[in-house]
Amino acid sequence: MSLPVTASSLLLSLLVSAGLLTSRLATTPRSPETTVSSPDTLTRPEENRFTKTVLSNDLNEPMELAVAPDGRVFFVERAGKFYLYDPTQKKTRLLHDFPVKAVDKYLNGMLGMTIDPNFKDNHFLYFFYTVQPGNQTLQRIARYKIADDNTLDVASEKTIIEFPIDLEVSAHTGGSMAWDKQGNLYISTGDNTVPFDSQGHAPIDTRPGRPTFDAQRSAGNTNDLRGKILRIRVHPDGSYTIPEGNLFPKGTDPSDRTHTRPEIYVMGCRNPYRISVDPATSILYWGEIGPDGGTDSPQGPRGYDEFNQARKAGNYGWPYFVGDNKPYAQYDFATKAIGPLFDSLAPVNNSPGNTGAKTLPPAQRAMIWYPYNVSTEFPQLGEGGRCAMGGPVYHFDQALTSNTKMPAYYDKALFVYDWMRNWVFAVRLDDKQNYVSMEPFMPKTGDFRRPVDLEVGPDGSFYMLEYGSVYGIDNDDARLVRIDFNGGNRAPVAKAQAVDTIGLAPLTVAFTGDKSLDYDKGDQLRYEWRFDGKTIGATDANPSYTFRKNGIYKTVLTVTDKAGMRSVDTVTVRVGNTAPQVAIRTAANSTFFGTESTPLPYTVTVSDKEDNAIDPKRVKVVLNYIPKVSSEPQMGHQQLTATYSLGKSLIAGSDCKACHQVNAPSVGPAFMEVAKRYRDDKTAPAKLANKVIIGGGGVWGEHSMSAHPQLSREEASEMVNYILSLTNLPVENRVAPRGKLALTDHVGKAQTGRYVLTATYTDKGSLLPPAGKPRTQLALTRTDALVLRPNRVLGSEADQLHNVTRQGKRLGQIHHQSYFVLKNIDLKGINQLTYRYSSKDKAATVEVHTDSPTGPIVSTLAYPATGKWDTYQERSAAIQAPAGKHDLYFVFVKPDGPNNDLFSLESIRFDSGATAAQAEKPKSVGR
Repeated sequence: MSLPVTASSLLLSLLVSAGLLTSRLATTPRSPETTVSSPDTLTRPEENRFTKTVLSNDLNEPMELAVAPDGRVFFVERAGKFYLYDPTQKKTRLLHDFPVKAVDKYLNGMLGMTIDPNFKDNHFLYFFYTVQPGNQTLQRIARYKIADDNTLDVASEKTIIEFPIDLEVSAHTGGSMAWDKQGNLYISTGDNTVPFDSQGHAPIDTRPGRPTFDAQRSAGNTNDLRGKILRIRVHPDGSYTIPEGNLFPKGTDPSDRTHTRPEIYVMGCRNPYRISVDPATSILYWGEIGPDGGTDSPQGPRGYDEFNQARKAGNYGWPYFVGDNKPYAQYDFATKAIGPLFDSLAPVNNSPGNTGAKTLPPAQRAMIWYPYNVSTEFPQLGEGGRCAMGGPVYHFDQALTSNTKMPAYYDKALFVYDWMRNWVFAVRLDDKQNYVSMEPFMPKTGDFRRPVDLEVGPDGSFYMLEYGSVYGIDNDDARLVRIDFNGGNRAPVAKAQAVDTIGLAPLTVAFTGDKSLDYDKGDQLRYEWRFDGKTIGATDANPSYTFRKNGIYKTVLTVTDKAGMRSVDTVTVRVGNTAPQVAIRTAANSTFFGTESTPLPYTVTVSDKEDNAIDPKRVKVVLNYIPKVSSEPQMGHQQLTATYSLGKSLIAGSDCKACHQVNAPSVGPAFMEVAKRYRDDKTAPAKLANKVIIGGGGVWGEHSMSAHPQLSREEASEMVNYILSLTNLPVENRVAPRGKLALTDHVGKAQTGRYVLTATYTDKGSLLPPAGKPRTQLALTRTDALVLRPNRVLGSEADQLHNVTRQGKRLGQIHHQSYFVLKNIDLKGINQLTYRYSSKDKAATVEVHTDSPTGPIVSTLAYPATGKWDTYQERSAAIQAPAGKHDLYFVFVKPDGPNNDLFSLESIRFDSGATAAQAEKPKSVGR
């Protein structure tokens, strides 16, 4: 498939098509007319009623699918392969390999497919693919016939329509097809224009010799089929005519057309990668993959993706407008002069590449539009890369006999999805087909892997092609899936648990299965335990069993409900060894280090019941310094490992991996190659961080990276630093099992890092292994880690909040009885807390409690107001240090009103060596 060539662009153009619902439902068997209860259209079904099943896995760039009335699923891959999934045999087979062209460099090839509305009778399939007769490159829509034995009749090819394209690397191809209820065929085409020299704005470069940089020659051209959605009536002989209601007149002679093409239904498209047509209303929907501008500029607005609706023919604005008709400026690429904004009521195409009319139809605004950042109008769509795909409108058919059809709740909902953001939304329209609202579909359990096509099958289930994680490669997780709805009895969920699953024979293990659940109220569950994985050994919910021989046992719990539906879960039991015990002990504080060089005395102790002596060489102790971690608690000190990298974690949570891999190229270069290229360039970190934010290209070929304006400079820098570090050989800082370390790596630097001291021991395995098995079969490893953090803790690092709001790196909107929590804190040697805070006009008290909001008070600060929210002061309070580690609850107290908006916290410093005179003694304040 072809994507807009930018991170979002490239990635974005990959996605889904729909529109076969008319033919599917028209040929679906219906149950006899019976009296049935009214379907529930108001109650949202529980998400656990939806099940996603993988039908075919390990595909290679799947593009578009079509479901036949008998349930066969046809789909294509971009390199030309045409497949059939047989629901009876539950197998996928290759039917034909089309010799498509312009696949690798230009990202064309086999772009889409559909089946005829009368497929049951005529067996016609339609394909959209790239051919190169002679010196030309064309997009061809052709019809083929398939036999009853699923043999594609290659000789039956009928070319329906074709049009020339320029060879360029935008991947703005379109390629989706759909049908309306009158039997008209809709075909989406991309603008075939390079976006990379336009700074993420309108590609209207009219300089000589640069035709592929000007979308006015295609999307803005009334006499060109690119950047459009076409509508034609295909006849049995393979010819076509123009239905009433297209955008321009139907004359066949060019002089009759007034420089227009009558096939055009919608013009002004950039990359309408997936389209659908409502089978009930014949309204056209599509996802429009938008430009990559991260910010507004004098050239025009930032980029937006769109979900569009066309109730009639129209001009949807590209390349002069985007989103809700936000206009671009008339920009001279030679002189960089900014001209007036384009007029949405009467846009004018003055490009020398324009072969059509100069004055264009008025531009139509998008139904839904969203940028990289959180949208003001549609915030529920989130932020990040963009790749909008138009899916089907679902119509609930009460007469359809199917146990898996989507529920009545989604009747008349439009389903849209985003390839980059991996979500699906159900869009609600009113009786006049106007946008009302939207809600996520399967947000918790969907596990969507770059959805690239979504269709409604004849059974009322959804069928989806998932492109897989990385654009431009053969992904292991590229697949065909089916999504079913279960409106009746649901299978139970087995949950097998056990404690002490490791030990010496005879080993008695207490199992619990009563945490298993059934979502259907009143269901009684039956339990079957197979302790050896084969034979039923107990039918109690919580049995005990004694394992008398050494070995590794897979104990299986099967839970069955009264309808016979079942679920299984497994617990692994290891008999013949016990785990070693590893502990790191220190006489110093085990949570904090100060700003200066800090000594860390430590001892690692290891014991193992089966190993007669602990070999010091088998004890691995490593000290790592992590220069920076996230200021958010989900990446806090308790979850850190020695290999943690903030940049790596930011990349994992971004869209980077859609275009890049660590060691292999995809549409973007491998991170390792980036690190090698810039290894000796000291300006690279700042330069590349800026490029991550604003986007750009030209270094690694003709494809560009999309902008990431949602990232801060700090975040982009961390990501770049991680990438550039990949060529550095890892250094393992091994230390002795006991000693005193000087912690100096943090001195003179920003106090944002962590020290991680890790101790690991792997024992020698089972003393008495099963016959013929090596002793190391049951070898067990244990690890302990000591993580130290700076003694200045930012407000945003709080582990838990109650009636408190994170505001960047601070905490705010703090009221009477609000509190926040710092977990697992060692106060050894700490005798003072210093708060950096502001409070506009309310003095109050901060109490520090241990282990609960009402636990013992160990510190109290009565603080004065600072006069302004942006005026920060420091105040200190004494703290009593209980032994061990504790959760600290910082509770704000002001019984008398007004007692809202009391405090803004920037940081707390845990000080040692402070004098009592410097701080208040802890005391309780009435609440």
